[in-house]
Amino acid sequence: MENTQSNPVGWFEIYVNHMPRAKKFYETVLQTTLEILVPPGEESDLEMYTFPSNMNIYGSGGALVYMEGFKAGGNSTVIYFSSDDCSLEESKIEIAGGSVFKSKMSIGEYGFIVLATDTEGNMFGVHSMK
Repeated sequence: MENTQSNPVGWFEIYVNHMPRAKKFYETVLQTTLEILVPPGEESDLEMYTFPSNMNIYGSGGALVYMEGFKAGGNSTVIYFSSDDCSLEESKIEIAGGSVFKSKMSIGEYGFIVLATDTEGNMFGVHSMK
C-alpha cells in the first residue's frame, strides 16, 4: 500500500473523563467551538466532539472522546495545536483550569512551543513560528 499523504497523522483522539469540563477547556484555550460528532454504530458508548478541520487541506482532524472504562491522562503521545503565537494560548491555559508545564520556548529554526496539561491530565502542546 503506497502512502501518498504528506502528513502521516490521519486523525487524533484525546480521551477525557469529564466531557463538559474538557470541551470548555479546549474551546477557551484555542478560542474555537467543538461540534458534536455522532459515533459510528448503533450501540456506541462514545461521546465525541470534533475540533474544526478541513480534511482536504494539510493537517489532521481530531476529537475529544469519552468512553466508559477508558481513563484519560498518563499517555506518552503529545498532540500539538498550531497557533500564530503560542503565548496567546499559554495565557488562557491556567484560567481555563489546566496547567502550563513548559512556558513558551524556542525550538530554534522550527519556531516555539508551549507544553501544558489539560483538565483531564493529558499533556498537549501549542506550536507557532513566532
